[in-house]
Amino acid sequence: MANFRNCEGITRRNAVQLGVGALLGTGLVNSLRAVGESQHSGTGPVPTAKRCILIWMDGGPSHFETFDPKPDAPAEFKGEFGSIPTSVAGVHYSEHMTQLAGMLDDCAMIRSIRHNQGNHGAGNHYMMTGAPPRIPVGCGAFVSFHPSIGSVAARQLGKDNGLPPYFSMPRMSRSGGPNFLGARYAPFVVADDPNRSAFQVRDVALPKGLSEDRFGVRTGLRQQVDRMVRLNDEAAADPVAAFDQYFEQGYNLVTSPEAQAAFDIEQESGATRTRYGRNPFGQRCLLARRLVEAGVPFVTVYDGGWDHHRDIFGLLRKRLPGWDSSVAALIGDLKDRGMLDDTLVVALGEFGRTPKLSVLSDATKAGRDHWANAMSVLMAGGGTPGGTVVGATDRKGYSAVDRVLSPENFVSTIYHKLGIDPGQILYTPQGRPTHLVSDPTPIRELI
Repeated sequence: MANFRNCEGITRRNAVQLGVGALLGTGLVNSLRAVGESQHSGTGPVPTAKRCILIWMDGGPSHFETFDPKPDAPAEFKGEFGSIPTSVAGVHYSEHMTQLAGMLDDCAMIRSIRHNQGNHGAGNHYMMTGAPPRIPVGCGAFVSFHPSIGSVAARQLGKDNGLPPYFSMPRMSRSGGPNFLGARYAPFVVADDPNRSAFQVRDVALPKGLSEDRFGVRTGLRQQVDRMVRLNDEAAADPVAAFDQYFEQGYNLVTSPEAQAAFDIEQESGATRTRYGRNPFGQRCLLARRLVEAGVPFVTVYDGGWDHHRDIFGLLRKRLPGWDSSVAALIGDLKDRGMLDDTLVVALGEFGRTPKLSVLSDATKAGRDHWANAMSVLMAGGGTPGGTVVGATDRKGYSAVDRVLSPENFVSTIYHKLGIDPGQILYTPQGRPTHLVSDPTPIRELI
């Protein structure tokens, strides 16, 4: 008998194997989900990375002033910064990226990702999920039509070690949430500044006035109440179940020695903290290293303020040296600790910036506006071949012209490195099938 397959990948044989009784007894939704899981269990790629640190440069960093300078372009395109050679012959970075330029042997650079979402909300969603937004999205929008990379990694790689599997500092990115995966896979947000002497993390200490004995009694009472059968314990459909998951997460943090140790950044030597930079961004990079070292599979370091419509050169002269130093410290520290081989580090924003300098915002202090036709992405570790430069933009930086890649290719590369099958089908609580990534083709040069 022919093994016919319908448009969602369900074969007639699948239906027979599940059985009519299963369809009626446990519900069509759960049966469909079971098929999707059975089709992809054990078939994922071999992981080269156990964890990922994603540095999100919110606002859209300029590729010209960071990793793709255009020294031969006219002045109104190349801007005020010069270029410097990297450790790879023939490859140049912008003049303020001195430390990262010297360690390109340990990193890879992607110069040819492009897409068609030129505003912050849509661009963020596309690069954070690998799925373009379904409807027009404004610049200020916080949208979630699809699970983020971090939430998927939390679901598939999370371990029961007392720590949440997904962190974001100091806030969640616009589209960094779990969507239909449910509240359990939302990021745990560390909002406080780890550079402060009084740095604190919510939920990792007992509230004042609550002793350990009283806390244990309250927890026991709650566990007894939670034995009651719920009509529907899917977090996406039952807000009480979602609340329970947050309670469980908080309880695990309070009682976890691993959590207490991971957040105690004061354990680091003064030299190490100085190496990362005694500023909020540098210390968040250091805290990210401590979290992945403790077993957290995905950490986002949210770094805002890259939307330079005006005074781009004045602002970046101050910002880039410290940023370069902190990211180089993270990569170097991971390498020194023997962790870079299985820790993926990625730095990017939602898009690049316009090739021609703009005076729309300020005629006296030029900037660059949104530009989705070209962008640069830094990648290191997790089996990434060092010294690799993928793709190129044209002479004036208008567009990716060689080895043109999409956000889908980028996101699929991260999943592939983490051992997650980017071609799998997920099912919403309502039973709707959704491709994890519509084009699951990773960037071959990087895997």
